[in-house]
Amino acid sequence: MAGLLQDFAYSLRRLMRSPGLVVAVVVSIGLGVAANATIFSMVSRFVLKPPPVGEPGTLLALHMTHDGDQCCNNFPWPVYTDVRDQARSFSGVAAYYELLPASMGGSGEPERVWGQSATANYFDVARIHMALGRGFAAGEEKQRVIVLGYRLWERRFGADAGIIGKTIALSGKTFTVVGVAPPGFHGLDLILDPQFWIPLGDVEQFAPSVPDRTLRSQHWVAAIARLRPGVTRDEAKAELKKLAANYAAAYPATERGNGFLLDEAGSLPPRDRSTVLLFLGALSVVVLLVLAIACANVSNLLLAQAATRQREMAVRLSLGAGRARLLRQMLMESTLLALGGGAAGTLLAVWATSALGAFHVPAPVPLDLSLRVDWRVLAYAFALSVGAGLLFGTIPAWIASRPMLAGALKGEDALARPGRRITLRSVLVTAQIAMSMVLLCVTGLFLRSLEQATGIDVGFRSQGVLMVSVDPRINGYTAGQTNRFLDELRERVAALPGVQSVAVTDSAPLSGGNRSDGFTVEGGPTNREAPIVDEYMASAGYFETLGIPRIAGRDFAHESATGPKVAIANEALARQLFGTENPIGQRITGGGATYEIVGLAGNIKSRTLGEDTRPVLFRSLEQNTGSDPSFLGYTLMVRTAGEMSATESAVRRIVHGLDPAMAAYNVETMEEHLQSALFLPRLAGTLFGVFGSMGLVLATVGLYGVMSYGVSRRTREIGIRIALGAQVGAVQRLIVRQGMVLTLLGLAPGLAAAWIAARFCASFLYGMQAHDPLTFAIAPMFLAAAALAACWIPAGRASRIDPQQALRCE
Repeated sequence: MAGLLQDFAYSLRRLMRSPGLVVAVVVSIGLGVAANATIFSMVSRFVLKPPPVGEPGTLLALHMTHDGDQCCNNFPWPVYTDVRDQARSFSGVAAYYELLPASMGGSGEPERVWGQSATANYFDVARIHMALGRGFAAGEEKQRVIVLGYRLWERRFGADAGIIGKTIALSGKTFTVVGVAPPGFHGLDLILDPQFWIPLGDVEQFAPSVPDRTLRSQHWVAAIARLRPGVTRDEAKAELKKLAANYAAAYPATERGNGFLLDEAGSLPPRDRSTVLLFLGALSVVVLLVLAIACANVSNLLLAQAATRQREMAVRLSLGAGRARLLRQMLMESTLLALGGGAAGTLLAVWATSALGAFHVPAPVPLDLSLRVDWRVLAYAFALSVGAGLLFGTIPAWIASRPMLAGALKGEDALARPGRRITLRSVLVTAQIAMSMVLLCVTGLFLRSLEQATGIDVGFRSQGVLMVSVDPRINGYTAGQTNRFLDELRERVAALPGVQSVAVTDSAPLSGGNRSDGFTVEGGPTNREAPIVDEYMASAGYFETLGIPRIAGRDFAHESATGPKVAIANEALARQLFGTENPIGQRITGGGATYEIVGLAGNIKSRTLGEDTRPVLFRSLEQNTGSDPSFLGYTLMVRTAGEMSATESAVRRIVHGLDPAMAAYNVETMEEHLQSALFLPRLAGTLFGVFGSMGLVLATVGLYGVMSYGVSRRTREIGIRIALGAQVGAVQRLIVRQGMVLTLLGLAPGLAAAWIAARFCASFLYGMQAHDPLTFAIAPMFLAAAALAACWIPAGRASRIDPQQALRCE
């Protein structure tokens, strides 16, 4: 221990005498660690973090599977009750309805909030320790009680410690507060962000579209279960397999082919797990490349320093120092440098994780995608820093501690002996160039993808459109009252100054998904596969407001709710169902209803920007609010020539004038909505742009360092050349040629590796091929230009060497 402390103090004194080296290493390693810590914060948040429940290892999420289908489904209510009552492997089985919209009144403006409806034993099975009060009691399955989320309690109720027992208004109904959930608990889903919980027995009054509880064919509740003490997951899986066989025999019409899947509660959904892990894995490889480039860069710096310390090491060995002691001292220095870089990188990662919160996901439901640097990230950054210190410090320390005594005492550089064409520093620079080539190509692909995404024709105009959502249904409105409210709202908003047109829809395009059904032509062939069609509700003026061209037929015209249902098809749907025939007047059937096509509209991007053109059916809003109420509410679209903020304030006043308890929410312009729709290409472009720039800078600096060091070691040689008549241009070409040879040696394997890596990026690119010719042409030229600049500066300095001074430099 005394020896280690002595080495520690000696290393600190040495590093304090080399501030330039310390800054260079801390910045290089700090960038690499920051990139890795930022990406690992995603891994920690979405893969490693356990749910905030008691004993998370024994809490399982239950899913239903079906032969031949993708995993997984929720439970029908009868299947949930059967498993709850019959499974002996579990001490408790609970269920919950994943998202429940509501309007919260009280003091201030009404607010749209989302929550969950859960069985009375939900908090007991999950073992949630409340911040205040309690969870649901056994007899409260149908009582008007509520558990508030911690953030909602703080924001809406001012963290009132006496709120337990008080009543609050939720969608026009009175609920008694029995508890406040602990901080950080927002249900058992990784990204959903519910803010309250009410008993599941009362859910039909808040969600009229909830299926009949007696049906075994409707999958609508999520289920969790707590393993009994001493029961393993395999035993529980075997019991559920037997129960599935029993249900298939008892209810063959609905249960044949069904099974159960057990998973850790609060983990990634099985359906999306492979995609998320692939994305995080790709990002992890990229940031490890950045760190590897940084380590190669620092290793080159330490190799140069080791060359200058050859005489020191030879003297110390001659005086009796052990090689192990010298090696330990130098590894101590590299580790301290790496830990300094790790500390700087961690601080940078704290900023980076908060900056990623600025990316808004285009989802109409509340999501919690927040990232933070937790203890796992800190431990990872520490381990990475120590590992990097040993990685980039071992070879320089090994070489420096083993000098050739005779040559070292005379001041010779053991790493640059006469006649040696390839040095270790050259190999490291070549590796840096190769890794940077991979980063630059991948970065170019994602930046080109972002460019392509921003230029995609979405099929409608985004400028000058304001969107405001309302949901009369959750305030107890019937279908007729909802239509009258929306009509009155449209009329009053249309009368505002500057407003050009107004329409109402159930969901804005590019919201990530909407209702879809299979549709067939009435009277057409029955053996033809029904295409899956995206469905939107729209009022009169919808196409005018969004600027979607109407090609044929008419617009909606306040159709009767009881009359024959009408719809407007887009070109893709008309072509798929009718070919070259005129679709106007044709009748199609799907989703339990028949529609007459009264109009033909242009194509739009429906779900995502990168999708192929999808068939879309626009249905009359007035005719469908009763038979198919929108779960997400209804969105008022206002095209205005006036100021957006003034129009927004006016629309809010009109909403509250019509109903003071009505919440106006999801207020945004269509341009903001389109920016949100660019979430994935913007996120990928930003991350890879930052990481690619880091790699380029580090590789360029590394090449510059090697060339500068080479010039400094060859000062005497260059002076002799100039003294013997060498031209300035010839000296410059000599230095530049050496650096560009290293660059070309790195470009070749780098391009090959980038070509392979591009194949894994294909599923994340928009409107382009993975092996984009422009990207693979520009990236090498860009890197070669940066390398040329890094070589030209030392070459220029070499050409200005004074022969008289050069001959005396050693």
